[in-house]
Amino acid sequence: MTTLVTEHTILAVVVGSRAYGLAGPGSDHDRRGVYAAPTAMFWHLDKPPTHLDGPAEEQFSWELERFCTLALQGNPTVLEVLWSPLITAVTADGEHLLATRQAFLSRRVADTYGAYARDQLKRVDSRRRRTGGTNHKQAMHMIRLLLAGAHVLRTGEVLVDVSPLRERLLAVKSGDVPWESVTAWAGELLADLDEAAARTALPETPDRAAVDALLYAVRERGLP
Repeated sequence: MTTLVTEHTILAVVVGSRAYGLAGPGSDHDRRGVYAAPTAMFWHLDKPPTHLDGPAEEQFSWELERFCTLALQGNPTVLEVLWSPLITAVTADGEHLLATRQAFLSRRVADTYGAYARDQLKRVDSRRRRTGGTNHKQAMHMIRLLLAGAHVLRTGEVLVDVSPLRERLLAVKSGDVPWESVTAWAGELLADLDEAAARTALPETPDRAAVDALLYAVRERGLP
């Protein structure tokens, strides 16, 4: 099945620290991609896989329909693929996907970004109470998600590159910022997220018709 990735990828990007502007020596290459399985594969009882690992290290790919479903839900991990500044491969179908990326955005990103960040904060707090240790990297990504959430609500663009805040974020990651200061920053950002949600110009729901038209066009082009 890896041939679906090697032969049918329509968009491949790098995410993670290298796309965030937070990379250091030895940082991973977090590769993410979208493949469009040939349409005839859907005519069988056994459908093509919705996602695949590999074949390269740190590589994960979604089949287009699954990717669209997650993006319509406002999944932050998926949305950042569409705004990554580090594109390593793109086809005509991939260009169509990128041209449609605004259709995935809606006010529900306030809930998804906020929920992801709150979940990470809860996990870090739970570990601190249980072990006394702090997952500083997880705390940094919680802050990054809150920044990204307010940004997309205000601008209609998904924030990936956070290099203007590189030093401050890396200080959180390294544990140089007291936990009380981290939680205070998170509290400020949660309030900012709520304010951005109250004022956003994003629609209540994503443009499913535009995404459906994209998927239909790709499937039509994928006919034998």
